[in-house]
Amino acid sequence: MAYEDIALSSEQLLALYHMMLLIRRTEEQLARAHQMGLVPGPCHTYVGEEAIAAGVCANLREDDVVFSTHRGHGHALAKGVSPRALAAELFGKAAGCSQGRGGSMHLFAPEIGLMGTSGIVGPSILQGAGAGYSFKLLASDQVSVAFFGDGAVSNGAFHEGLNMAAIWDLPVIFVCEDNMYATEVPFSEATRVQDVAQRARASYDMAAVSVDGNDVLAVHQAADEAVARARAGGGPSLLDCKTYRTRPHAEGMRDGGYRTAEEMQAWKERDPIAAQAARLIEGGHASEADLDAIAAQVTATVDDAIEFARASPFPEPGTAADHIFSAGG
Repeated sequence: MAYEDIALSSEQLLALYHMMLLIRRTEEQLARAHQMGLVPGPCHTYVGEEAIAAGVCANLREDDVVFSTHRGHGHALAKGVSPRALAAELFGKAAGCSQGRGGSMHLFAPEIGLMGTSGIVGPSILQGAGAGYSFKLLASDQVSVAFFGDGAVSNGAFHEGLNMAAIWDLPVIFVCEDNMYATEVPFSEATRVQDVAQRARASYDMAAVSVDGNDVLAVHQAADEAVARARAGGGPSLLDCKTYRTRPHAEGMRDGGYRTAEEMQAWKERDPIAAQAARLIEGGHASEADLDAIAAQVTATVDDAIEFARASPFPEPGTAADHIFSAGG
């Protein structure tokens, strides 16, 4: 996709690059922290898939809502969670976005529209449809986004959620992050129809497109069209984003044995951040020095976040029962 086909300013193009780099550097540091024993429990990183969160969330307002998965750090950052709040949450600290109670897979910041991440496969689809239904009843122009992986599309939640959104014309964008594997099971071995957009079109007559999930501009354009359609009352859309995670399913798990070194290397050569950097320079939107300055600023931000998380206190034991029951009347 050529720059002349994208109606984005240099500032917007640089913002997409900045967000992808922020996600990448944060994830790399969190992976190191997990290896050091600072992050309890599993940690699923978003390395390699940054273009999807950045491209989609750049089109959202703060009052739009996002529902995410176990691999939700990138969505949280792109929706507005600070690196400090994210790192502190993974470290189990009280300053985390879920006050240290959620950890890596249960991030929550409703004040900016992050309505929760979950380790269960598929609930984001139903939650996204439910939020869209609320917006329709309220006659709001807000939109809901449900992120999920290819492993969720054979789950009943996928079919129920898409069907509900389609028959009621709900303002929902379903984003399938198709990284070719559900844990270590190849998508090609789990389903006959691997084109998720085709499923949405054929079964639910839904607006659906397949895009290069490693091309932030392609993702941004598809999301822009889907969000505009939803706000105008045109109903739901599905984006089937073809991508690849270049780290294990979760930190500490194996890389090989179910995918080849050649496959991994081929996808690493299609790195979305490197591709965007090259486009920025070739299109005259930034110089090498500009990108170096962004990298330095991102590195400082992430280093600060990790130090903040390490220095922050754990929740007070006396608060263990807080937030279990509603405090309302």
